[in-house]
Amino acid sequence: MNPTVPSRQRRDFSVRKFGVSILSHAVLLTVALLFFVPFLWMIITSLKPINQVFTEPLVWVPTPMQWGNFVEALTSPAFPFLTLLRNTLLYTVAGTIATTVSSGVVAYAFARMEFRGRNVLFGLTLATLLLPSIVTLIPTYVLFRTLNWVGSYAPLLVPLCFGSAFNIFLLRQFMLTIPMDLTDAAKVDGAGDFTILWRIIAPLIKPALLVVAVFHFLYAWNDFQGPLIYLRDNAQYPLTLGLNVFRTRHGVEWNLMMAASLATTLPVIGLFFIAQRYFIEGVTLTGVKG
Repeated sequence: MNPTVPSRQRRDFSVRKFGVSILSHAVLLTVALLFFVPFLWMIITSLKPINQVFTEPLVWVPTPMQWGNFVEALTSPAFPFLTLLRNTLLYTVAGTIATTVSSGVVAYAFARMEFRGRNVLFGLTLATLLLPSIVTLIPTYVLFRTLNWVGSYAPLLVPLCFGSAFNIFLLRQFMLTIPMDLTDAAKVDGAGDFTILWRIIAPLIKPALLVVAVFHFLYAWNDFQGPLIYLRDNAQYPLTLGLNVFRTRHGVEWNLMMAASLATTLPVIGLFFIAQRYFIEGVTLTGVKG
């Protein structure tokens, strides 16, 4: 038997594996660039004079760079940035806390508590995911108008205090991976369900809780339909509606529009980079353990 055959096979396998790795990284890099180009165009446009926005060929380096576009956009009466940012933070932070806490409590009940009809209720909870939001839009609006909540943030925040079906499912599946011995031992020591949830379960599911929080924060930050339907006063508008008002009132000066859009996007990008390690850990653990 030729002793060089196994070594040649291993070498060929290593070469093929290296080639596959190079190809996969090239594909990922290409896709990443495709997603980055619109963001790059927004940055470049935000620094251009108005007469360079739609030039042919495209001007990639504005001359001169108009840093004043940001000052003009963010101080425009049509785009009160600080007020819009305050409203957006109120909506996103309050909603994130409400849905994370309420979903965690409901998920704990489905995962760790025994009661009659538990599986049926959980099935009904999951069934709500099958309903398109457009189907419930009109009945929900009529309900909130009857309660005289239209014109406030109540229709946007109060429902979050009752949990979200997807978040409940995600947290429940994560909790099911935690041994029952931990909660049984705590009950023997006299701990109640809320004590167990707060002191034992919550620290163990921090990655999953962070995933839920980040997902809802991003959703609420970019939400346009909900505030558009339920808010009436411009002073209550979040950034998404503020950008729309700025577009209609300012005559679509695209350099100023892109400057305002970039200022709206940067806080979310900063949040992702700050929480990136914990967020990826949460997604990974949820996918493996859930």
